[in-house]
Amino acid sequence: MRPFGFRLLRMGAPVAALFFFFCAAGLLSFLTAKGLPSLGGGLFFGDTPIFDAILGRQPVWDGLWPAFAGSLCLVALTLCLSLFPGVGCGVYLAEYASPRTRALAGAAIDMLAGTPSIVMGLFGFTLILFLRRAFMPEANTCLLLAAGCLALLVLPVLIVSTREALEAVPGDLRITSISLGLGREQRIRHVLLPSAAPGILGGVILALGRSAEDTAVIMLTGAVANAGLPAGILAKFEALPFAVFYTTAQYQAQDELQRVFGAALTLLALSGGLILAARFMQSRYRRRWQGGRP
Repeated sequence: MRPFGFRLLRMGAPVAALFFFFCAAGLLSFLTAKGLPSLGGGLFFGDTPIFDAILGRQPVWDGLWPAFAGSLCLVALTLCLSLFPGVGCGVYLAEYASPRTRALAGAAIDMLAGTPSIVMGLFGFTLILFLRRAFMPEANTCLLLAAGCLALLVLPVLIVSTREALEAVPGDLRITSISLGLGREQRIRHVLLPSAAPGILGGVILALGRSAEDTAVIMLTGAVANAGLPAGILAKFEALPFAVFYTTAQYQAQDELQRVFGAALTLLALSGGLILAARFMQSRYRRRWQGGRP
């Protein structure tokens, strides 16, 4: 006879799954019902002509296009700053590090993963103050600083996913590559990394979602209202999460609140689109690695 705890878990698992499904469906339905009526060209570009707004010829004062473009630039720059260090550290911990080094690095990674985002934002703001007093009086919060702080937040996700993906590679595959005379670097490059790529891409998916939705970091490191399109990595910028926060905190009319729901739905669509694109790349690579048609 099976233990009572196992039977309880077996009965409770479907209930928990249904509860999660209904909560997510209710949230999405509410957000869609509130935000869908406000979607349109006016929400993104206001009274500015679309092509002039996209090309930056005219400023957009009453639309979400600058915040949307700023969020895209922020996610892209965060991924550029975190991808190679995260994957490289994961490869080192899985294939090169000693047990003691893995334990120490694991503790540091867990500590970094548990750091609240507001603390990371304070770190970035304090860094700017230090640079101003030390040797860069012109230093200021900017897109690069916000992306760097977000990169520190998503590094644990990339490191852990890369390490676990490499450790999950079947031992037979490792033995076969050794029997073929491949060195360690050749095994990692030609066998282990391609085999672990779907798992690594799963970590990239989580990193994309985290960097797209975080507000506490960017509000202290460079995100402002009415900054326009990003003028460079050292300039201020707008972002969808900050636009939602800022407008919600000071709206005075119902149409402004309606734009907040539209911005929230746009942010959800942006995050979902990035995640779906990464999932598509993940499944495509898995089929190619397993010998199927891409």
